[in-house]
Amino acid sequence: MAKLAVVYLSTQGNTKIMAESISNGAKSRHVDVDVSSFYDTTVDEVAVADAIAIGSSTFYYGMLAPIEKFVDELVQKDVDGKIGAAFGSYGWSGEAPHMIADKMRKAGMNVVDPVLRIQHIPNDKDISECERLGKDLAEKIKKR
Repeated sequence: MAKLAVVYLSTQGNTKIMAESISNGAKSRHVDVDVSSFYDTTVDEVAVADAIAIGSSTFYYGMLAPIEKFVDELVQKDVDGKIGAAFGSYGWSGEAPHMIADKMRKAGMNVVDPVLRIQHIPNDKDISECERLGKDLAEKIKKR
């Protein structure tokens, strides 16, 4: 079965809500999904997935340092040609998802555009957008 790994680092729970919603969308399309905080997974576990979605809150105009290290380690693995997605919540600026996507592209991943950025707490419309991303990722995995 096709597999999607959704990994996130959330400071206030908003990016976690996004990750869970992305997971729900993909599961509705019958794709195996592992959704976890980056604290609860390893780069090796994530690298074997058919598609990888990574989320981070934006902090001081960038992604959180631990998730940046995680992404840097991940792109050293054999991820060339894999499907990627970047997402995250923000309060003021929202650069983290773009930075994640840039690193994924440089590693040869096929990144879904546009990146998904949500300001503050996701509302019902935002959650629907997250679920749509999960569904889109599932369909892309199945076409491989």
